[in-house]
Amino acid sequence: MTVSNEVRAQISDHIAQLQTYFPDRVLSSACPSRVVLDHVTSKWGVLVLVSLADRTLRWGELRRSVEGVSEKMLAQTLQVLERDGLVHRLALPVIPPHVEYSLTDLGVELVGHLLPLMGWLAANAPAIVENAAAAPAR
Repeated sequence: MTVSNEVRAQISDHIAQLQTYFPDRVLSSACPSRVVLDHVTSKWGVLVLVSLADRTLRWGELRRSVEGVSEKMLAQTLQVLERDGLVHRLALPVIPPHVEYSLTDLGVELVGHLLPLMGWLAANAPAIVENAAAAPAR
């Protein structure tokens, strides 16, 4: 696969934008973006955010949407994303309890960047997994 000049130009544009925040292109360990990056790009964080991209889900619906996540990890992930202001939790005063999760405006903006990444990953995952399986062990 050959990378197009258009993609290379986009990369140059993104690097120029990042230099606003990282003038020397040093990704400082003290930068607050590290904490947010850890929350957003955790295995479950990305999947929860993408699952909520265009809909509001209840707990059980969200757990079914993100197959394989344990109740504990889903709860922890939602708490972190809610605390970060990316996910909104609405607890309705009914019996049995009814809690809905949706994205905040900040979460919607973030998911706008994550969805193309997820599309790229889905399209390229088979080849990447095949490459890894064929690579000699070290």
